[in-house]
Parts: sequence; structure tokens; C-alpha cells
Amino acid sequence: MRSLISTMTYDYTVLDRFLRYVKVDTQSDPHSETTPSTEKQKNLSRMLVAELHEMGIADAEMDDLGYVYATLPANTDKNVPVICFCSHVDTSPESSGKDVNPMIHRDYRGGEIVLPNGGIVLDPETHPELKKKIGNDIVTADGTTLLGADNKAGVAEIMDMVHYFQQHPEVKHGAVRILFTPDEEIGRGADKVDIDRLAANYGYTVDGEALGSFEDETFSADAVVMTFKGFNTHPGFAKDRMTSALKLASSFIDSLPKDGWSPETTDGREGYVHPYEMKAGIDEAEITILIRSFVDSDLKDYEDRLQELAEATVHGIENASFEMKIVEQYRNMKNVIDTCPQVSEYAIEAIKRSGLTPETGSIRGGTDGSKLSFMGLPCPNIFAGEHAFHSKEEWASVQDMHKAVETLVNLVKIWEEKS
Repeated sequence: MRSLISTMTYDYTVLDRFLRYVKVDTQSDPHSETTPSTEKQKNLSRMLVAELHEMGIADAEMDDLGYVYATLPANTDKNVPVICFCSHVDTSPESSGKDVNPMIHRDYRGGEIVLPNGGIVLDPETHPELKKKIGNDIVTADGTTLLGADNKAGVAEIMDMVHYFQQHPEVKHGAVRILFTPDEEIGRGADKVDIDRLAANYGYTVDGEALGSFEDETFSADAVVMTFKGFNTHPGFAKDRMTSALKLASSFIDSLPKDGWSPETTDGREGYVHPYEMKAGIDEAEITILIRSFVDSDLKDYEDRLQELAEATVHGIENASFEMKIVEQYRNMKNVIDTCPQVSEYAIEAIKRSGLTPETGSIRGGTDGSKLSFMGLPCPNIFAGEHAFHSKEEWASVQDMHKAVETLVNLVKIWEEKS
């Protein structure tokens, strides 16, 4: 297979960028109603705009909502479709992203990687991808925070791809649009994208895991907010009067099927129902439930079953009631991407040109590409080399990040070649 960058002299800057970016606290907040959900996400977005300007990308800017837009101008006379690369700047609310201390474990020789804090150990038996990284340089945090490779590895790789083309004007390419989003980790990353301003024909998120992986399918997703209502009174005089919404909610959760329904008992192409959060008191208890399936019609089946279980929970109990609200989150992007097969074909060819064996699959989750696809920008997902995301065990391989940059460069070149 041909390998574009590996046959050229090129000074990778992706690691330096990555180490800078992970030190910026960009954790998003699902309880915030603002966009971005946390102002601190803009700190990284401003840094990215400044670095793009330094590279000569004159139109790079951040809007008031924290979205970064930029253009790598075309240098070819061909009429090449405009493609977009997208990554998100925020990190998961599930683990702290404050004061990240990245560590490089050079020339990994196998075995456990013991982090200095928190008793965190990366064991190849529970992180099987580590077994494939003998001789690689592995980046982790120090055990007190997540690393932020999800998705700052992707951000760094896109930035390094831009840097490559700016350093190699002899490599012909069409116009490339760059999009960095806030709040992807809380499901809002593409919500406020100005698709007309973006003005791209096709897109790729750079937010995948294993080396060489490519995904053109995601879950379809809804959230259900189930609110149980009871009746509160002084507990000393509560006999035959008090109805605890907290207990109703607990009973409802306990009634949910276990096998084949919950995330911890499903894999592959199985969907799930996931009680994610509960705020509860005696008067009222609110449960947020995430529903996922690769088949859209399954969502309604899950929701109908939840309603039946909620009705059974309150049946015959005085002063007990419930309300159920369904919020559509995103849909399976494969429904859109299958209408333009070249988007996937070119990405797979780019992975092969980088000397890798493509691993195609489906995401048991969602990306910004899910919503962007239904906004008119078909947008599958390319590997970024991030692993064990959302946890203090998160890690990335420097060599994998290099290969991701190489793949992006190859992909841009293929679009120009085939136009």
C-alpha cells in the first residue's frame, strides 16, 4: 500500500499539540442550559483559532457559541467537493478534566502500566488494544483525571493535517473546512452548527478508537424523562397519607428488565435502556433514561414498554402518578451515508494508503456526525486513536495519532484525485 507521509520528510507536531490541548479544562455540563454549557470550553477554541492564524488560515474564527470555523483553501484547478473535518473540544462530565497531567510512557514493552495516583493500572487483559502497541509511546494522565484524548486527539490530528498542507503546497487538494464543536459529550455538539456557514458537501468526524477503524453507523437515540409524583407530609403523621415519589422511582427502576436491556448486559448490535440519572424527593422524582438502538423502530418499542412499567408502578397507589417526556437526540447516520457511497469508499482507501487494514464497524454511541448527517452533511467517523475514554484509564498511542494524520492527508488527496 502507498503511504503518503511516510515517504516524505515531515515533522509531526501532533504530540506537542495534543499535550497542550489536554491541559485545558474543557469539561461540559449536562445541567447547564447555555451554549457552550461551560465557558471554559472557549479557552481551547480560542487557542485553536490563534494557532490556525499562525499557520496562515486567515478566516479561522470562533462564534459566540464556541464553534470554530476555518478553511484550508483549495490549491487545485479541479472542481473538488468541499469536505469538512470535525472534532469536539469538550471532555466528558463523567470524570474530571481539570489539571490534567499527561505522561508519556516511551517504548511500551508490554505488561501493566501503573499510574502514579489513584491506584489506576492499565492492564492489557482489560485493555486488549495495548497488546498491539508494543514499541509505541503511550500517553496517559497521572490517575487523578481523564486524559482528554476523547476528542483532543482528533483536534490535534486535524490541526496537524492543516499544518502538513501548509508546509507542502505541492500536494494538490480541494477546499477543506474545519469545524470544532463544544458539548458533544452531552449530546449537543452539532445542535448550533451553522450548516450554511460551514458550506461543505461531505464531512468526517475524527473521533474513533482503534487504529484503522472507520464507522458509518451509529445508534439512534432518544432520552426519556420519567417523573413520578407522590404526596409529602410530616413523617411522624404519615401513616396512610404519605406517598413517596422516591420509592416509586426506585420500584420502577427495579422493574426494568435486566438481561438484554441494560448496557452492562448488551453488546454488538443490541440496543439498551439506561437509567442515567435520578433527582428524587418525596413529592417528586425525575429519572433520565437513555434509549439506544441501531433500528429506529426499536426506540418506540422500548418507550412503550417503559410506559407500561410506569403504569404498573403507580397502579392502585393513592396520590401516585407519573409523566413521561420523550426527547429525540439523534438518528443512525447510516440512513444518510448509504446515499453517497464514495464518502465511505474514499475513507477506506485513505486508511489502506496509510499502510493499515481498515476495520469497519458501527458505533455503540453517537458522534456529531449523527446530527450533521441529517443536517445535510453526510459525516462518518474516522479513528483518532483514543481508548478507554471517559475514564481515568484513558490512553492514546503517539504512533496511532501519526497514522491518523497520515490518513486525513491521504483522504484529502483522494478527493482531489477523483474529481
